[in-house]
Amino acid sequence: MSTITNISLEEHFLDLYRKNSSDIADNSAPLMNSFRENAIARLEELKFPLNGNEAYKYADIGSVFKQDLVKTFASQKISFNIREIFHCDVPDLNTEPLLLVNGRFYNNGLKYKKLPGGIIAGSLLQAANDYPEIVEKHYGRYAGESEDGLVALNTAFAQDGIFIYAPPGARMEEPVQIVNIMISEKGLMAQHRNLFVAAEGAELNVVICDHTLSAHSFLTNSVNEVYAGKGSQVNLTKIQNEHNGSSQITHSYYHQEGDSNLVSNIISLHGGFIRNNVNVKLNGEHAENHSTGLYLSDQGQYIDNFVFIDHASPNCFSNQLYKGVLDDTARGAFTGRILVRRDAQKTNAYQSNNNMLLTNNAKIYSRPQLEIYADDVKCSHGSTVGQLDENALFYLRSRGINYREARLMMMFAFAHDVIQNIKVMSLRNRIDDLVNKRLRGELSRCNNCSLQCG
Repeated sequence: MSTITNISLEEHFLDLYRKNSSDIADNSAPLMNSFRENAIARLEELKFPLNGNEAYKYADIGSVFKQDLVKTFASQKISFNIREIFHCDVPDLNTEPLLLVNGRFYNNGLKYKKLPGGIIAGSLLQAANDYPEIVEKHYGRYAGESEDGLVALNTAFAQDGIFIYAPPGARMEEPVQIVNIMISEKGLMAQHRNLFVAAEGAELNVVICDHTLSAHSFLTNSVNEVYAGKGSQVNLTKIQNEHNGSSQITHSYYHQEGDSNLVSNIISLHGGFIRNNVNVKLNGEHAENHSTGLYLSDQGQYIDNFVFIDHASPNCFSNQLYKGVLDDTARGAFTGRILVRRDAQKTNAYQSNNNMLLTNNAKIYSRPQLEIYADDVKCSHGSTVGQLDENALFYLRSRGINYREARLMMMFAFAHDVIQNIKVMSLRNRIDDLVNKRLRGELSRCNNCSLQCG
């Protein structure tokens, strides 16, 4: 481990790559390795998004990456049975959930899980070797256009992740559940890559649960690339529940072809520093996208959501709904940008960001943006920041409901607007329960870990 300064941030990772490039390549797949040199050159060009970078205006990226953390480039042996100490917040969605441990696929003797309809789910590293025609067609294609140096950093260092492929017409009865675990005897940085492909007419349902199982500092810089083929249906739900010593930066790239429908839900329950980048490209007529998020933060937590919807084709629909409840000295940020290109006539695009501040010390920075070059569109955007409605609170109390319960009821009703967009009923009910517990202060940061590490 070595101390990093703001001045030497790029140099540190460039030097780290050069010294460990052989180990990185040896523990990954040739297809993934073929992107690394260009990514390093791209990182050197773009640099880290530090002070002055408009996209990360309120996020202190420098402090996050200057942490004294271990970086590993080979598989680490886990000396215990994860299932004996950990039970996911959302059980029974899949009889054999996929595990990522410190950014690597935890295979437990299996490379892939074969699901009904020919759906394949497993290690991205293995898939790059065994299904190169699928991986090569999509890997790096959607995130590769990014102007974000942190995406280039991931491309240079990522060695594994989760691969899910749904062939044409495949239907998924139960969601694939990915449990992403960080656990180490020292502070650790991990960078993984996920690739989800829904071919023409396929249906794909994925739930990602993020957890920390030890009390050390962690940093995750991950990239998700998701392809929704013509006429496909993709439902993605991400539940972030890590301790306050964790920092998580997630870049998600959604590429949608004509007549596809993609629903993305991000539920942020716990985490010291969270940055979610969502990039959507509507690349065919009648594509539909719903991007929603709910963030609940207190103490000194920071949660930042950046959403970019690119209407590149006519007759498409998009809707953004992000809501936040901030308590104590928590800080948050939301940037929502809608781009309607010149040929994207008949576009319908909506954006809403609503925030509830429970103290005078909580802060939220909200920046809704529209960039429209077509003249036959329906677009709107809006942002609200406020506190609990005292009149509504008085009404509830006049009906015999005590003050604390009345506040909780109002906060839960505020949050439920986002939760109700989750398509899977069992998952929606479970998240309702988790959010209710979180608002009541009953959901521990290590809620379902038996280690009791503090």
